[in-house]
Amino acid sequence: MHKGLKELAQGPPADDRVRRAGGGRKKLADSNPMLVVALKALVDPETRGDPMSPLKWVSKSTRQIAEALGQQGFIVTHTLVARMLHELGFSLQANRKTEEGGDHPDRDKQFKYINKQVRVHLKAGQPVVSVDCKKKELVGNYKNAGQEWLPAGQPENVKVYDFVDPELGKALPYGIYDVGRNEGLVNVGMDHDTAAFAVESLRRWWSTVGLCAYPDADRLLICADGGGSNGSRVRLWKHQLAELARETGLTITVCHLPPGTSKWNKIEHRMFSHISMNWRGRPLVTHDVVVQLIAATTTRQGLRIQATLDQGEYPTQVKVTDQEMKALPLVPHTFHGNWNYTLTPAKSRK
Repeated sequence: MHKGLKELAQGPPADDRVRRAGGGRKKLADSNPMLVVALKALVDPETRGDPMSPLKWVSKSTRQIAEALGQQGFIVTHTLVARMLHELGFSLQANRKTEEGGDHPDRDKQFKYINKQVRVHLKAGQPVVSVDCKKKELVGNYKNAGQEWLPAGQPENVKVYDFVDPELGKALPYGIYDVGRNEGLVNVGMDHDTAAFAVESLRRWWSTVGLCAYPDADRLLICADGGGSNGSRVRLWKHQLAELARETGLTITVCHLPPGTSKWNKIEHRMFSHISMNWRGRPLVTHDVVVQLIAATTTRQGLRIQATLDQGEYPTQVKVTDQEMKALPLVPHTFHGNWNYTLTPAKSRK
């Protein structure tokens, strides 16, 4: 105290410092460098799950980290842990979807091949569509992700548990997105997502939209995922497409996206994403509501969507025999004929 009073009597220092350089309590990390080493070891992503780690498979909250450090003999608080983590360049992070599964060696070549097919068809004035089935949606008074504007303190009340209503079931929105016209149609099914349902959705798109938009078309290019009801290995998908080609007189070419790249399908980010944003926070109480919300989806870029309700029955486990497959007017392309093939409108070979 006497020393401090003496300093005050001498007046403020020339550099306006209140504390002498180097004064004050030393940082715990500086006085005990091993603390930093121990902290890094606990939060290192490479060591998470290590059988010897006290935080194995445990959420790394600052309190849990402080407790784990305490078990090693360090006296720290959770606030100190948080400050040290920030100083080390750590921050709270959420998961990010980037891993796409197996990387096929011909993935890039397949994308280039699809792009070439799209350019050729569009340049010739032929329709190009991207197809997929959006995830199944519970129908009823269930919570729907997202928020919408409502009077303060008056949220819409929904069921606590998401058990399927046996009477309402689920909605299966199968979409067809017209790449050239930025338009789409969604066929909302009530039964099963089968290849027959997928092709029926295409049939409805052609009869209600495609035929009017492309009266002179004689070809159709379909870009589809490699799996699901329109997968490259699904026999019924090819069998039903052959029927559609025969009915419409169109030569139908199908190009499948390579494995693990379904999120790159144009329909995902050009149509389905906007549908999800349009009905966010709205319980899908009936199938009619689902259809109306889809049909009301628009964007500033001019996206327009039609929606229909499909009450048809589409049984599963429908088999297509080897003989029926051989009879299909199907021509595999030279490059990856398992992913790229054309179905002609000719009758099936007997």
